Amino acid sequence: MISQDALLADTKLIAEPWDAAGLYQVGTFPGGPRWSGWNGRYRDDVRRFWRGDPGMTSALATRLCGSDDLYHGRGPLHSINFITCHDGFTLADLVSYNEKHNEANGEGNCDGTNTNWSWNCGVEGPTADPQILALRRRQARNLIATLLLSQGVPMILGGDEFLRTQQGNNNAWCQDNTISWVDWTLAEEHADFLRFVRQMIVLRMRHPTLRRRTFFRRGDGHLPPDIIWHGVEPCRPDFSWHSQSLALTLDGRSIDRPGVIDRDLYIAMNAWQEPLVFNIPAAPSGRRWRRAVDTALPAPQDILGLDEGPVIPVLQPYRVAARSLIVLVSEAYRAHHDSDPTDPSGGDPPQGCPTHCSPPGKARD
Repeated sequence: MISQDALLADTKLIAEPWDAAGLYQVGTFPGGPRWSGWNGRYRDDVRRFWRGDPGMTSALATRLCGSDDLYHGRGPLHSINFITCHDGFTLADLVSYNEKHNEANGEGNCDGTNTNWSWNCGVEGPTADPQILALRRRQARNLIATLLLSQGVPMILGGDEFLRTQQGNNNAWCQDNTISWVDWTLAEEHADFLRFVRQMIVLRMRHPTLRRRTFFRRGDGHLPPDIIWHGVEPCRPDFSWHSQSLALTLDGRSIDRPGVIDRDLYIAMNAWQEPLVFNIPAAPSGRRWRRAVDTALPAPQDILGLDEGPVIPVLQPYRVAARSLIVLVSEAYRAHHDSDPTDPSGGDPPQGCPTHCSPPGKARD
C-alpha cells in the first residue's frame, strides 16, 4: 500500500529490512522496486576488510560496485550503504573497542549485538598512546572514505563526522545522559577529521562516476569495461583468501548519463599490517594522475582539493602505508599534450601501458 500510494509517488522509500525476531531481507525486501534498503552486508563486509579479516577482498569488490549480488535487476541506488547506524557502535567506538560495554544498561551486558566486527587497534577503550590514537584515526578515515567511494547511497550516522563516542555502549537507546548525548565540542577537538569527511563528500559530489545509476558495464570486446581491477601490479588483482589489498580504476568517460564525462579515478586499499608498493597503471584516458587522498598522511595532506596534489607518475611505485588507502584523480587534460584541452580523452596513454585489461579468473563486475 505504501508503494502504490499516489501521495508518496515522489517520495524516497527506504527499508531497514530486518526485525527483532530475526527476519533478514537485505536485497529481498518485498515492497517492490521503489524501495531502497539498508545494506547490512555492506556494513559487515567493509568492517571485516578493514579489520584485517582474511578472505574479504572479493566481498569488498562486490560492495564497492553497488552489491549487484543483492540488487541484481535493479540498480546500485537501491543499496543504502552504511558503516554505522543508530544501533551498534559509533565510528569512534568501532575502532576503539573489541567488545561491547553495555553494563550501564542494567542487563548485565547481555543486551546489544555481540557481532560488531570491530577492532580496538591494540588497547580496549580510552588511551593516551599516540600510535594507537593515530591508527584509530587512520582506520576511521579508511572506513569513511570507503563509504563515500562506493556505488550506492551513503548513509552517515550523525556525530561520526567528528568521532562521537558512546563509551563502548552499542545499545544506548535507554541512556539519556552523556553516553547518548551529542557533544558538539568534538567538532572542534576533531576538526581535522571533520574536514576530511567534508572533503570526501565534496570529492564524491564532484565525480559522477562515483554516483552511477546502473551497475558497471562488462567489457564485451567492442566497448571497454567501466572498471578495471588491479593488485599491487596493474591488471593483476588478487582475490585469494590471504589477500588484504585491492586496487581499481574507474573510467571517467563511461558514465551512465548521456553527455556526462568525468575524470578517471584510481583507488588502492591496503588492509595489511605492513606497507605495500603499488605500481600505478595508466589512466584509461591517458591523462596524468594527481594524488587526492592518502589516509596515512597527516592533515591537511590526507585529502587535497582538485589538482592540488602532486603528480603521480604512471608505472612507478607508490608506497601505500599499512592500513590505509589512496585515491588518484586524473587531470582535466594532459598539460604537456598539444591536443585541444577541451578534449576529454586528453591524449594517448603512455607506450607499453594498456588502458584496459581483464583480470584473470572470476572478475568482479
